[in-house]
Amino acid sequence: MPNALVLEKKQQQVAELAEKLSAAVTGVLVDYKGITVSDDTKLRKELREAGIDYFVVKNTILSRAIEGTALDEMKSVLEGTTAIALSNEDYTAAARILSKYAESHENFKVKSGFLDGEVVDVATIDSLAKLPSKEVLLATVCSAFQAPIAAFARAVQAIVDKDGSDAE
Repeated sequence: MPNALVLEKKQQQVAELAEKLSAAVTGVLVDYKGITVSDDTKLRKELREAGIDYFVVKNTILSRAIEGTALDEMKSVLEGTTAIALSNEDYTAAARILSKYAESHENFKVKSGFLDGEVVDVATIDSLAKLPSKEVLLATVCSAFQAPIAAFARAVQAIVDKDGSDAE
């Protein structure tokens, strides 16, 4: 039987993980076995730069953290090695980075994930990975709004130019 100190420490880990999960807008679970330390370091750096919290987690700790929540159905994939990537703001970054990495490393696999507190399958994560980044989407929207305004401004300028040439 585990002593009280060990049990208290594990309960604290479960509580901290449950808090991180509830604060995240998206999360991706991966099986990270078979990757080298240098590859793992590069992956962690890329995730960190994108604002993603990525860490290895024990299956039992994660299982207890999601118990009784909407994420409870992720328990079915909690076997083998598990790492989790959590984002509190960007819906696509974790999926995009980890899916790209999984394509080039055969032992690295996406297991499951969640989006706004709801479990999603690997196909949904792959779809998220194919979406452009938030910055690209915002630029696209801005250019779509700007195009009609710019066309209107050119039309007004053409009228002004025409009227100016008629006055001469």
